[in-house]
Amino acid sequence: KMAAGDNSGRPPCLNFSCPGPLGNSQPSNSVFSMPASNGNPQLGPGGTDSNGVSTGAQPTAQNSLQQSAAAGAAAAGAMATPASNMATGAASNATQAAAPSAPPAAASVLVYREPVYNWQATKSTVKERFAFLFNNEVLSDVHFLVGKGMGVQRIPAHRFVLAVGSAVFDAMFNGGMATTSTEIELPDVEPAAFLALLKFLYSDEVQIGPETVMTTLYTAKKYAVPALEAHCVEFLKKNLRADNAFMLLTQARLFDEPQLASLCLENIDKNTGDALAAEGFTDIDLDTLVAVLERDTLGVREVRLFSAAVRWAEAEAHRQQLQPTPENKRKVLGKALTLIRFPLMTIEEFAAGPAQSNILTDREVVSLFLHFTVNPKPRVDFIDRPRCCLRGKECSITRFGQVESRWGYSGTSDRIRFSVNRRIFVVGFGLYGSIHGPTDYQVNIQIIHTDSNTVLGQNDTGFSCDGSANTFRVMFKEPVEILPNVNYTACATLKGPDSHYGTKGMRKVTHESSSTGTKTCFTFCYAAGNNNGTSVEDGQIPEVIFYT
Repeated sequence: KMAAGDNSGRPPCLNFSCPGPLGNSQPSNSVFSMPASNGNPQLGPGGTDSNGVSTGAQPTAQNSLQQSAAAGAAAAGAMATPASNMATGAASNATQAAAPSAPPAAASVLVYREPVYNWQATKSTVKERFAFLFNNEVLSDVHFLVGKGMGVQRIPAHRFVLAVGSAVFDAMFNGGMATTSTEIELPDVEPAAFLALLKFLYSDEVQIGPETVMTTLYTAKKYAVPALEAHCVEFLKKNLRADNAFMLLTQARLFDEPQLASLCLENIDKNTGDALAAEGFTDIDLDTLVAVLERDTLGVREVRLFSAAVRWAEAEAHRQQLQPTPENKRKVLGKALTLIRFPLMTIEEFAAGPAQSNILTDREVVSLFLHFTVNPKPRVDFIDRPRCCLRGKECSITRFGQVESRWGYSGTSDRIRFSVNRRIFVVGFGLYGSIHGPTDYQVNIQIIHTDSNTVLGQNDTGFSCDGSANTFRVMFKEPVEILPNVNYTACATLKGPDSHYGTKGMRKVTHESSSTGTKTCFTFCYAAGNNNGTSVEDGQIPEVIFYT
């Protein structure tokens, strides 16, 4: 016997094997053979008979996909232990599949089997003849012992067919170190997945489902069959949803499938809240958690990200057999904790949650409270760059035709009222900087619903300018939705030296998309009241940065 691909460090796979077309049917030299114990032809995975006809209900896609993910991770030998309920359900299936059927009764009715002799005459095409040889003892010259323990299956195959379909098998049988063994052990491969691979090599037929897709993907990669890999990835793409995005992202990273990983991340961006609430979120590994928290495009408030990270830390502490103390949660989070953007929270959110969690140090809590309440703001060890979950290209409009000097500040807001003709999301303003060289400014920006005087978005922050007449970006913590034909007031309260300002302002400014031709029209009006002097004709807030 030869052990092929046996990685001794790998944990055993869960067994999803079944008899039948993807099982281990043994043709006989006799025209008759004994039936299965129930007197019916043996059934394959998902209830198919020997002709591939469906005879039973399929397992649910979600549960089966979770089981397949657990088995695929075990096969790859590179993942943390999957959730216990997944593993328990999969192990139960494996035990049932591996259990031998009861011996046939002596009086069982004999079932006719196709005769081995002259079988070629009944097959009119090469494809039919090779498909007949799949999992068939006829002309077989090698056997594979697939799986481990009680789940091992002995599967017949044909060296020529395997070598034609796989460079790995070609090297195994015909290379410089080719084996002459007629029995080859594959303890790290699932029988059902190996049979799906053989089915594809013998007939180009794809037989994958939620319960086998992960182990089949692993097997296709192991034996270098990219066409079957592509079918597995396509199947996963079609079944991608918010509630399994994290699970599939982990598998995509494990199996080095960047396209699938990218789709998972996009799904998480669009449905961040639902993805974080899914059961599979707490089963991901630390590297996957870090990869997600690094993104600027997550569509969820930062306080919810913190709560989700704490839930993950509790599960990870349990996996590492640690008490879920604040110290151990901080330990298992590691780099991930530094990727939570605490400065994007409101002071109320921070005070009610992170400040009382004991996961942050006293120094970190104090520095963040100071960041929320004083100016100039002290440096904090956490990212304050806003996340923006919006898709498409960032746009901006400039409402002034010329730049002049000088514009002074005395603690009063510069304001301009505006409306638009279509729904957009404002993400920030472009502001003028100092006429006296490089300078730092403290600034509070706001968008107010004019009629109700409700603050829809704000950020109390700072920016650095280089002394030029350019504008400098100041962004909101979250995108602000702007509805068509509604009046809003843009506000900027700066603390710093005299700045440049704009003149030759325009009452109407239109932005036209270069790709779609869609026009977004801004209409500006003077904002009365507590105004530092900005108007339609001149002043501050020269740019509005937005997404359509």
